[in-house]
Amino acid sequence: MATPAATTVLVTGGSGFIGSHIILQLLAAGYTVRTTVRSLKREAEVRQTLKDAGAVGDDRLSFFAADLTKDEGWSEAVAGCTYVLHVASPFPLALPKHEDDLIIPAREGALRVLRASKDAGVKRVVLTSSFAAVGYGHPARETPFTEEDWSILDGKVPVPPYQKSKTIAEKAAWDWIKSDGGSLELVVVNPVGVFGPVLGKDYSTSIEIVKKALDGSVPGCPKVSLGAVDVRDIADLEIRAMTDPAAKGERFIGTNDGASVSILDIAKILRKARPDQSKKAPTRELPNWLVHAVAFFDSSIRQILPELGHAPQISNEKAKRVLGWKPRSTEDGIVATADSLFQHKIL
Repeated sequence: MATPAATTVLVTGGSGFIGSHIILQLLAAGYTVRTTVRSLKREAEVRQTLKDAGAVGDDRLSFFAADLTKDEGWSEAVAGCTYVLHVASPFPLALPKHEDDLIIPAREGALRVLRASKDAGVKRVVLTSSFAAVGYGHPARETPFTEEDWSILDGKVPVPPYQKSKTIAEKAAWDWIKSDGGSLELVVVNPVGVFGPVLGKDYSTSIEIVKKALDGSVPGCPKVSLGAVDVRDIADLEIRAMTDPAAKGERFIGTNDGASVSILDIAKILRKARPDQSKKAPTRELPNWLVHAVAFFDSSIRQILPELGHAPQISNEKAKRVLGWKPRSTEDGIVATADSLFQHKIL
């Protein structure tokens, strides 16, 4: 078996929140790492961010310019790689003017990475999908969501464009592997809302929930609950999915143990753990009619309307059983988020 240093791994979207944490863990484990950015002008900035976060083995990290919407650069980026972790994907704060603005780049980007990986003789691709491809469009249910579930795009429950794009992209990837993948292996990781320490200005949309709770910009919390997971645990799950033979051809939901957490619960966690910094955190939930009224003027709020009143149960049993994965608590991830926002003067 090849040593980590003799194993080259490509992480797409290395400037992103999840991608940067994966790079940190891969370098710490001794791997030779490549990453893609849309422009090499960002290389120095990303290197400095990783260095500030304690990256080791920076000499084992190289950068390639590649865009999910273009063919150029991908064959060079994947050449000689054993594994590819495809993390790059758009997640906008506001709704796009047309859903295809999200769907087409997500689907075509995934297929572009898979085709290049197959041509280069890559062993396995780990695709970062999302719980968005699992738990949306369903009627109300009491049973936990598992990897057997898929978001329902043609049902009675509307599915927002981002969630639709992740579902279509993941299904396209599985269909392509089945018809054209040859010996290329595919594993998919489906994270829920990703929290944890931010390394700089690039962070997931979930982080905005903590940021808005702390900066006093929201008078109350919409009645929304979501699964939560720490970015460090998602990076660990991705690497386990990359190397474990049992992961081949499987999906793994990345979520903490237990029930989903409400936005009001997040505010309560912050108030308890960091009382001096959480004095502006909201203490009440907003009525649904008021959230609908605000959404009329704010497209970022419009994205959460289908979630009002839902508190999904989500199982992480498969990732723990098959891959030996052990996630942190929700509280740990939320508090680490807040501490890092202050550390980086984002708050």
